[in-house]
Amino acid sequence: MTQQPTTPVLSQDITLACVDPWGRNVDVPTTLGYRRDDPYAVSMTFHSGTGDVEWVLARTLLLKGLAAPAGEGDVKIYPSIDDDARAVAVLDFSSPDGRLVAQACTHELQTFLSRTFATVPVGTETDHLDMDGLIADLLGIAD
Repeated sequence: MTQQPTTPVLSQDITLACVDPWGRNVDVPTTLGYRRDDPYAVSMTFHSGTGDVEWVLARTLLLKGLAAPAGEGDVKIYPSIDDDARAVAVLDFSSPDGRLVAQACTHELQTFLSRTFATVPVGTETDHLDMDGLIADLLGIAD
């Protein structure tokens, strides 16, 4: 069964401030995405000349990381202040292929998250899950 790609219900373009392995500042255009049919997740698609890379993380992880250190393993998020005294969230992604440490404007992340909560309020996520469809996908049953 081939699953058709879905367009995010919500998306927002932001720019992450990163430091490359040589210590140079690099801006990485990034798209935040949220789908009502995957209510617990937020996607971050990093755009580069060599292609897009998408990471999916828990919506609650992103929210918690705006106020206090959050996450274990591949994704960690914590609040900080940038060189211009603006509130930022530090996003630390690690994988077998490498590591990316980036800063995102806290206000931009808060704006995006508030839009997701308006779309699917906290506590109503299960109302938006298609459990029968999920089970069919897991079992490889065609519609």
